[in-house]
Amino acid sequence: MAEIKDPENTIIMTLTGGDVVIALLPDVAPEHTNRMKELARAGAYDNVAFHRVIDGFMAQTGDVQHANMEKDYNPGRAGTGGSDMPDLPAEFSKIPHARGSLGAARSANPNSANSQFFINFKDNDFLNGQYTVYGNVISGMEHVDAIAKGEPPANPDRMISVKVAADV
Repeated sequence: MAEIKDPENTIIMTLTGGDVVIALLPDVAPEHTNRMKELARAGAYDNVAFHRVIDGFMAQTGDVQHANMEKDYNPGRAGTGGSDMPDLPAEFSKIPHARGSLGAARSANPNSANSQFFINFKDNDFLNGQYTVYGNVISGMEHVDAIAKGEPPANPDRMISVKVAADV
């Protein structure tokens, strides 16, 4: 596992294959960073499916309303929900959508991000300036690469647990 320099702004996401360590970017996207930490601390991301995984593009997850595989997973609704908290304003920056970056999923409205996010499998420069980047995978990207593909995947992978490193 990578050295964790800022445990309060680092996420440890446990997948089937192992841990993915994500450094959040509180100076770039404070609202998105705080939302992820709040949902992680509430256990809301635990057991949530990767409901949209496009090979060579990205893996999307975070629908805490419809994609918890132990409570209410519904492949037809996964990806349509968020949390019960208000949507977030866009926090666009010059940070690129590079391989391993964490982007805020949203609808056509730039200010509609809530709990869903995606991890880029490759550099996706066409997303730059259009979706908020608020983290980067610093170790465990091989586990992200191994996530089952599909829209939705036939047998989706899930985030087994998502924790703030400072709490572990």
